[in-house]
Amino acid sequence: MADAAATTETMRTPSDDIVLPFRTVRSGVIGRLVRLGPAVDEILSHHAAPTAVSQTLGEAVALTAMLGTALKIDGKLTLQTKTDGLLDFLVVSYEPPGRLRAYARYDKRRVAADDDIEQGELLGGGHLAITIDPGDDMERYQGIVALAGEGVGEAALSYFRQSEQLPSFLRLAVARHYTAGENGAPGQWRWRAGGLMIQHLARAGGGDAAAAAPEDEDMLLGEVDDDWERTRILASTVEDHELLDPTLPPDRLLYRLFHEEGVRAFPAAPIEAYCRCSRERVAAFLQSFGAKELRDMREPDGTITVTCEFCTKSYRFAPDEIA
Repeated sequence: MADAAATTETMRTPSDDIVLPFRTVRSGVIGRLVRLGPAVDEILSHHAAPTAVSQTLGEAVALTAMLGTALKIDGKLTLQTKTDGLLDFLVVSYEPPGRLRAYARYDKRRVAADDDIEQGELLGGGHLAITIDPGDDMERYQGIVALAGEGVGEAALSYFRQSEQLPSFLRLAVARHYTAGENGAPGQWRWRAGGLMIQHLARAGGGDAAAAAPEDEDMLLGEVDDDWERTRILASTVEDHELLDPTLPPDRLLYRLFHEEGVRAFPAAPIEAYCRCSRERVAAFLQSFGAKELRDMREPDGTITVTCEFCTKSYRFAPDEIA
């Protein structure tokens, strides 16, 4: 037990833009800790959305990072919501090895920068879909759960319950963090995101799982297991500021939470913000339209301007570039 804790303490793990997998020694619970700094700040700053929208999109980014890095295949993962709320659509895309991009569509007339918006009004009713694309012409998998006024984290727990049927705990946090300037430069507020997820796997042989079979048919196998409940309670003590604190190393946080269980951290998966758009891609996209459609897109001077919804970069084409 002491050796396991020491292993976590002495590992050299980057503090930002990583997903850190781990396992508790005593209870055998698996988990992932995500800590995002520059990557999520780049994504959220692109859109300059109101605080409530940015926080929800940041939660979706952190969750997608955890899910994407957990894939056993070298595939893509997309998290998407579509609702009747003020934030009616968001999408986060993960591609190996740890690249993220995201977009949110919201009612700009009704969502002001400083509005105190309830989560139910922001997301409303609709659904959350998680799509896994293995590539190589293999069949895609998609899981869908209903959204009924709850946040992204609560919907994800419903997804784990329905699709994976595993007891799960999830905590997500997103906030701005003040960074002091260097050499007299002014400080800046930057977005940060963090998250902790643990899941209880049935143990080999079935003996423990059978002993923990729930009497309530609405409960999952393993939810009444003492090891799981003990570890879940420890995980639930995590505070938002701990998930976001850039001065608290991720492996130190794991030790703080689970030292009673013993905890082993595995190599961290790096995360970065990216976008696939390029001038060449956009030009090829425009060439797929007919002459009449292109005329409708042109500005009075004959140019065409296309703005990427993910990174907000604009591409302007002269009249003779797109025939």
